[in-house]
Amino acid sequence: MKTVIKKVDLKNIEACKDDLDEAGRIIREGGLVAFPTETVYGLGGNAFDKCASSKIYNAKGRPSDNPLIVHIADFKDIEKVAEDISTKAKKIMERFWPGPVTLIFKKKKEVPYETTGGLDTVAVRMPSHPVAMRFIKSAGVPIAAPSANTSGRPSPTTAQHVAEDMNGKIDMIIDGGQVDIGLESTIVDMTDKVPVILRPGYITKEMLEREIGKVEVDRVVLAKSKKELGGDNYVPKAPGMKYRHYAPKAELIMFQGNDEKVAAEINKRSYESIRQGKAVGIICTDETRSLYRYGVVISVGSREDEKTIAHNLYGVLRDFDMENVDYIYSEAFYDTGLGQAIMNRLIKAAGYHVEKV
Repeated sequence: MKTVIKKVDLKNIEACKDDLDEAGRIIREGGLVAFPTETVYGLGGNAFDKCASSKIYNAKGRPSDNPLIVHIADFKDIEKVAEDISTKAKKIMERFWPGPVTLIFKKKKEVPYETTGGLDTVAVRMPSHPVAMRFIKSAGVPIAAPSANTSGRPSPTTAQHVAEDMNGKIDMIIDGGQVDIGLESTIVDMTDKVPVILRPGYITKEMLEREIGKVEVDRVVLAKSKKELGGDNYVPKAPGMKYRHYAPKAELIMFQGNDEKVAAEINKRSYESIRQGKAVGIICTDETRSLYRYGVVISVGSREDEKTIAHNLYGVLRDFDMENVDYIYSEAFYDTGLGQAIMNRLIKAAGYHVEKV
């Protein structure tokens, strides 16, 4: 299969109308199109077409019990895919849609189990990226879309990242430049009386509670080890809950403690690894970069600016893939607010290999 890449001018999207209409036609005919959202690039197919959903799983090499997120471009389209929309859910939609929050509802029968990972629930969001909105409207159907990367790898934040993983596997990539946020959407289960965060993201627990009151966080989000996950029989209710995700090719180890102790341990490990002929990458921050003496050292930004860290994280992990490092040693981050989402992604990328020093 030849993958066509179409670049869209964000300052004049309508000038690219023909390309976006072509992308919509591909979706209606059962094909796959990667497209930019405000979070990461998505790999889209017709949410009502079980064959298209199966193609998504195949292209990504994704486990079939890992649910897809359905993307819509109009509020009324929620009624096409979901039932039992609560008052709290409507408040979240009114406040944060279009935007980086996904809500889980009971699914309509028209949504195939191939889209929902075999579940009777469906995850839905309305992206705020103008290209995503225009593309979904061109398709004329809700779009099922996980991140547009090989399953388990860092999610793509540029069209080039998508091409690295998906070239020759899908019909089209819409190049809308680098995304804004850089981490996947917050996922909230709205099927219980008290909403539960299944995946943290840009929209934090605190932001949600200001709108609807009490919100809980699933134990999988809070888990710091494989043991805390509850074993391999755990059934994921949302993307990113069960499997190793966001991972670079190298082995990633996180270190938790004060800056000086973490830097000392990472320097020690780096020196030992390099003496053994291994290439080393180090993830640090602007505040600590000068503490490191060995390996390829990359700062993801300042600890005072978590938005920048989130924006840069996946790109840094992919940069280390290009450097062909054998080990990546990373500092830990704050586990509150947006920091919870950053730590969630890094812990999954490390396969829960976190060491306290």
